[in-house]
Amino acid sequence: MWNSFNTKDYCGMIAETISIKGHDGEYVHAYYSRPIGEGKYPGLVLIPHMPGWDEYCRETCRRFSEHGYAVVCPDIYQSFGYGTAPEVSKRMWESGGQYDSSVMEDTQGALDFLHNQANSNGKVGVIGMCSGGRHTFLAACTLDGVDAAVDCWGGGVVCDEKDLNEKRPVAPIDYAENLSCPLLGIFGNEDKSPTPEDVDKLEARLKELGKDYEFYRYDGAGHGIWYYDRPLYRQEQAMDSLNKCFAFLEKHLKG
Repeated sequence: MWNSFNTKDYCGMIAETISIKGHDGEYVHAYYSRPIGEGKYPGLVLIPHMPGWDEYCRETCRRFSEHGYAVVCPDIYQSFGYGTAPEVSKRMWESGGQYDSSVMEDTQGALDFLHNQANSNGKVGVIGMCSGGRHTFLAACTLDGVDAAVDCWGGGVVCDEKDLNEKRPVAPIDYAENLSCPLLGIFGNEDKSPTPEDVDKLEARLKELGKDYEFYRYDGAGHGIWYYDRPLYRQEQAMDSLNKCFAFLEKHLKG
């Protein structure tokens, strides 16, 4: 939980850019932060959101490492070249988006990397915001080695057939039967993607399948309630949901 550290305890971390094996066997850059200290640590893959492999993603990695997680955030848009996050995201948008299959292969590479570290406790989760939340749900349903998943306002998990294409060929909700781990969902009731109706449909499907999930929905909040660098930020809802996220990961990855 927030501010739960003991002031007498040692605190330290390393954060750096590394390369991991990703889609098509290619190596992709990834931001890797982890605590320094004795003991074993759970892993967490942070899938970047639509603004790209940006400063918010890197800072979020370090935030979770402060709470005892080794975190890898792969550059899932590396195939669109290098530059600032907005520049790369613009090229990605202009090309029609990234392939789901590519993102899943990069995510699997990050999962495998964390599982193979000497300081791993053997458990690895996945978390993502916005499009990263959608990809998180896909990962939890289709990849190996996911012990817990956190979908933060992931739009497009529920979608119409007209929204499918070569790069996004299947609606993630259609994989729900294969959800292989506990799922936490954080949503704003004023969001447009996903809408409250989308969240209702997803929850109904998970309930029908008997899946292990927790959904938290917040009034007075829309999309991106953790994004303190934008007007989307909602302090009260952000801190409440962040604490729920810490508790969920503590239970399923540290417990």
